[in-house]
Amino acid sequence: MLLAIFLIGIAILMLLIIKFKVNPFLALIFTSILMGFGSGMNVTDISSNIASGFGSTMTSIGIVIALGIILGQLLYETGGTEEIANLALRKVGIKNSPIALCITGVIVAIPVYFDAAFVILVSIAKQLSRKTGIPFARFVTALAVGLIVAHCAIIPTPGPMAVCGTVNAPVASFVFYSIVASVPAALIGGVLYSKLTVKKFFPEQCGHEVEEVEIDDGKSGERCPGMLAVGLILLPIVLILAGTVASVAIGDKNQALTDACAFIGDKNIALFIGVIVAMFALRKYYKRPLDDMLTEAAGQAGMVFLITGAGGSFGAIINATGIGDYIVTSMSNFNIPLIVLGFLLSQILRAAQGSATVALVTASAIVGPSIASTGASPVLVGLAICFGSVGLSLPNDSGFWVINRFADFSFSQSLKGWTIGGFIAGITGFIIVLILSLFQGILPGL
Repeated sequence: MLLAIFLIGIAILMLLIIKFKVNPFLALIFTSILMGFGSGMNVTDISSNIASGFGSTMTSIGIVIALGIILGQLLYETGGTEEIANLALRKVGIKNSPIALCITGVIVAIPVYFDAAFVILVSIAKQLSRKTGIPFARFVTALAVGLIVAHCAIIPTPGPMAVCGTVNAPVASFVFYSIVASVPAALIGGVLYSKLTVKKFFPEQCGHEVEEVEIDDGKSGERCPGMLAVGLILLPIVLILAGTVASVAIGDKNQALTDACAFIGDKNIALFIGVIVAMFALRKYYKRPLDDMLTEAAGQAGMVFLITGAGGSFGAIINATGIGDYIVTSMSNFNIPLIVLGFLLSQILRAAQGSATVALVTASAIVGPSIASTGASPVLVGLAICFGSVGLSLPNDSGFWVINRFADFSFSQSLKGWTIGGFIAGITGFIIVLILSLFQGILPGL
């Protein structure tokens, strides 16, 4: 019965979002209420679990979401994101420009949301294709897959941050191993896949003449330099890693210093420091008042808060009804490791309702409570969940239509270039996680 309630709930959620175009926030809250009643919960427990699930999710990542959007807005407004792309191209050369754009996507997606980042960078892909003769589809797939991998797997993006908090994984270890797995996953799903299939899937784009291409030298002085933009993105990550490592290394030798390092390494404080540094470092590149940029960033954050929090509410109801425990127990009866279970649940939820963030929050809420009792690595289970949410972007995903619209792809081309490429990247990342699991207890942080 619990499984039937779960499947019916997922079906209703899909129907509301896909068929009736209901806002995901409202659809998630409504479905949570229905599942609560369907499982026999009393009204007080339903409302309290919805509120507590929303609140706990916001406690974990609310500040991070706000600060991440602000940092992304500042980099976009000052030309930093464009200069990151130019910097990557200068480093790898024109022939390897799809690799450069893929790496650019991975870097830019850390502070900038997927949809916005793709819209910002797709114009560069068009220009490069025209001047180099490399099929446009290769650039689109490389860029989009690089963006979605980082969006789903690398902190401080809200989704993986929520997973890290829910499974109680050490932030420093989670960041390190997410990068280890994400880069090859993005390159295989985004660059290698598109190179091998472009002639078959996009024959009309092949065989163009190559023109001489010029790359901006980055010395115009009107935009944020690429190295500065990269440094501002990496600063919070470095602070998190350094603060965590330092606090562990110092230990009880100097409690005051240990506390100070832990404070600086806290995700909220590290990202706040990064934003403050960015405000001052980018000041001379502002094209409009800082207050206007912050107001626009706040507007972008509002719906993200609602959808992410509602995903936490949905996960809380699932756990309160016992559905999560039942699914985990049922899967355990088939001897399915928790790492595999996390990946499968996240993949199913991603395909079912479209949102990678909702899939991440919900899957981690289901699997998280069982990690301690099974002895599984929180880092590896969390990363498996993250890579499960990368692939199977279907028409119920807003990102699918962003690619379709801004890349001027047909429906079938979107499936071939974007959906399959993302799926391969997710599988690749998951395979790397499985390989890392062979060294659990040997590699540090696992």
